[in-house]
Amino acid sequence: MPSDIDNGTERYSASDALLAVLEKMGVTHIFGNLGSDHAGIIESIVRSASQGRQPFQLVLCPHEAVALTAAHGYAQVTGRPQAVFVHVDVGTLNMGGAITNAFHGRIPVFIFAGLTPYTLEGELPGSRNRAATYLQDVTDQGSLIRQYVKWDYSIRTGANVEQLVFRAMQIAQSQPMGPVYLTGAREVLEENAKPYAGRPDDWRPIEPSALTSEAVAEIIEALSAAKSPLLITSFSGVNAASVEELVKFCERLGIPVVEERPIRVNFPADHPLHLGYQAESFVADADVIVVLDCDVPWVAASSKKPSETCRVFYLDVDPLKEDLPLWYMPAERFYKVDSHTALKQLNAALDAEPPAADAKRSDRVSQASERHRKMRQKWADGRDCPSDDVITPGWIAACLSEVVDADAIVINESVTSTSAIFQRVPRTKPGTFFGSGGSSLGWGGGAALGTKMAAPDKLVVLLTGDGAFFLDNPSSVFWASRKYGAPFLTVVFNNQGWNATRENFQRIHAEGGAGMDVASCISLAPSANFADVAQAAGDAMALTVDQASQLPAAMKAAVEAVRNGRSAVIDARMKPLR
Repeated sequence: MPSDIDNGTERYSASDALLAVLEKMGVTHIFGNLGSDHAGIIESIVRSASQGRQPFQLVLCPHEAVALTAAHGYAQVTGRPQAVFVHVDVGTLNMGGAITNAFHGRIPVFIFAGLTPYTLEGELPGSRNRAATYLQDVTDQGSLIRQYVKWDYSIRTGANVEQLVFRAMQIAQSQPMGPVYLTGAREVLEENAKPYAGRPDDWRPIEPSALTSEAVAEIIEALSAAKSPLLITSFSGVNAASVEELVKFCERLGIPVVEERPIRVNFPADHPLHLGYQAESFVADADVIVVLDCDVPWVAASSKKPSETCRVFYLDVDPLKEDLPLWYMPAERFYKVDSHTALKQLNAALDAEPPAADAKRSDRVSQASERHRKMRQKWADGRDCPSDDVITPGWIAACLSEVVDADAIVINESVTSTSAIFQRVPRTKPGTFFGSGGSSLGWGGGAALGTKMAAPDKLVVLLTGDGAFFLDNPSSVFWASRKYGAPFLTVVFNNQGWNATRENFQRIHAEGGAGMDVASCISLAPSANFADVAQAAGDAMALTVDQASQLPAAMKAAVEAVRNGRSAVIDARMKPLR
C-alpha cells in the first residue's frame, strides 16, 4: 500500500484499500492461487515491495483447497485470522470441503475472490479481455458457498472498500467465529479509493458472552449435589487459557471429564479425572451432565444416552447449532456463552464460597481416578511389536509415542484409527492437538503446512488415512512445504480402503453385512505409493513400511529428516481391508 498517498503522488486504488485494512487488522499471510481477476491486487503487492514494504507473506498454493486448509491451520495455532485469495467461481469451487471444515471448525478466515468483469468493450480499466472471462460469469457466485460462511458480499464501489473489509474481519472474529467471503470485479478493484479514518479498535469483535449470576449458582449447586456428574467437551480448548480453568473447576468439584471427538486439547490426558474420548460409556449413569463446547455429545439413536431424570446443562458458543437444520439435544438449560468466560465465573464463585470437603466429592474423585487407572492400563496392553510382523493402528501409535514429545503438534485426520492415537499418543499441553471440526476429508495436509508456518520451532506431525491422503492434494501440499521451508512428518495409516464406509455399512446391515464381500465398494487396492508422491512433488523423504519391526527405525529417521528441514512421509501398510 503506497506510503505517500496523502501527498497525492501515488494513486490509491480499491486493491490498495483492501490490502491496507487486512494489514491493519493483523493479517500477515495471504494463502492463495491468484488468477486474472487479481491484477489489481498483484499490482498493489508488487508496488509495495518495490517501495521496500512487504506487509504480507504471499503463500502460493497450486490448489485452492490447500490455500484454505493452510490458512485454517495457521489460524488455529495463532488465533489470528489470515487471508485466502482464490480465482472467481472456479477457484471458489476448488475450495470444496475445506470451506465446510472452516465453518464447522469455527475458524476465522477472510476469503476474497474476484468476479468476472462486468464490462465487455473496454469501457473501464479491467474490462473483459479473454474468452475465459465470459465463461466465468455466473448469476450468483456467493451462492456457491453461502451456506458455509458467516457473511458474504460483493464490493460495489471503491469508495467504501475499507469499511467492508473491516466489517468482514469483525464478523469473522466474533463468536461463533468463522469464514467470510468478499468478492469484487476487476473494474472495482482498479477504481480510485480514499483512505478511511477508521481504526481497528472501532471494529473489534463482539465481547464474550457470560453466565448470569443465577446460572452460575444453579450449575454449581447441581454439580455439588450430584452423585455421578460428568462434563463433556470437544473444543473448549480453542482458547488455551480455558484448559487451566477447566482443570481447576473440575478438581474443585470432583467432576470427571470426557473429551468427545476432540479437535483441541481441552483437558490433560494424564489427569486422573480424564475418562477418555467416548462419552457414551458414561452418560447413561450420570445424574448431572455439563456439555461444554461440543456439537454432538451423544447420538440420539444410541441406547446409551442420558436418563430422563438426568439434569443436562449446555454451555456453548452456539448451543442450539443454528446452522444445522436438524439438531436437538434436550437439556434443562442452554447458555450461549464464551466457555473461558464462563469457567472463570464459576471458579470465581467457588473462590468466594469454597465448597466444603464432603464424602460425595471424595467418592467422585476416587471413582474417576480408578476408572482412569484401569482405562490407561487397558490402553497400555499390546504395546509390543506384533508377533506376526503385521502393522496395526495401535503399533503405529505406540511407535509414534516414542518419537513425539509433549511439545509436538499433532494434526489428526486418521478417522478410524483415531482411538489408537488418543490412547497411545496422549496430548497433555494446550495447543498440541488439532482436528478439523468438520467432516470433509482432505484437510490434514494443508493444515499441517499452515501449522508449521505458524509454529516453525515445533515438530508438526500429520496422522492421516490413505483415503484422506488422496483428498489432501498432496502434490500442492508438499510443493508448498518445500518452497516455504515448512517441513512436517506425515504418517499414513494405510489399510487400502474406506474403513469408515465399511463400518457404517455393517452397523446399518448388521445381520448380513459382516459376511458380505463389500471390497469392490470400499477397496483402494492396489495402494498408491503415497510417500513417492510427496517425494516427487516436494523432495520429501519417502518411506514405505510393510513390516511392523521396521517401523521404529523409520519413525526415528523421518523425525530426524523433519528436524533437519525436510518433510517426510511414512506409508505404513497395514492389513488391507476386505
